[in-house]
Amino acid sequence: MTTARELKQLLYDIAPKNFTPLFFKTGPGEYAEYDKFLSINTPTLKQLAQKAKDLPLSEISLLLESPFNEERQLALFILIKQYQKSHNKEEIYQFLLNNIQCINNWNLVDTVAPAIIGDYLFTQDKHILLTFAHSKNLWERRIAIVSTYYFIKQNQYDYTLQIAEILLNDPHDLIHKAVGWMLREVGKRNEATLRTFLDQYSSKMPRTMLRYAIERLPNETRLYYLKKT
Repeated sequence: MTTARELKQLLYDIAPKNFTPLFFKTGPGEYAEYDKFLSINTPTLKQLAQKAKDLPLSEISLLLESPFNEERQLALFILIKQYQKSHNKEEIYQFLLNNIQCINNWNLVDTVAPAIIGDYLFTQDKHILLTFAHSKNLWERRIAIVSTYYFIKQNQYDYTLQIAEILLNDPHDLIHKAVGWMLREVGKRNEATLRTFLDQYSSKMPRTMLRYAIERLPNETRLYYLKKT
């Protein structure tokens, strides 16, 4: 499979004809109101990405522009494979930034933000993440915090904590969950760092964010922070 058109046709052929998206809010005014779905699972998309791993960037662009979520996610899985093998990671990183508007649902953000953006920026100037954190665009704000998952895995927490502080008053539940998730990951590796952050900010954190952040802490510690809110 060497073209986006072939991949699109294959996805259409294997997609069930009657389904309801279970994991996305698609109602009027909700974050996925304008997204379209084929209901193709992630393992299948990853298998197709392996077969199409040499797809040219020009063809990947066509997938990224698709109205169907799974076609955009397939494009990102292919891009990640190319990034991991590439000797010119900057080219793929810049390609992704040039198409950032196509990363417009939480599953797409969570697929690519740590794997490419976080990986690339780990040894680079990270200021763009602060720009994203202040963006009016929901998905750019989620990219800002979830990209730091790569840093957390390298036991570097400063940017996660800095961005978490910026997003404390964010109005969207998807940001509350993402920030809480990243804070929980910090705590799994360094509980003292998480508790220092919580001691300062737990009383200001949205309830969902706090519950996600403290999920792996001992029960007495969880109750302590919940009572502070």
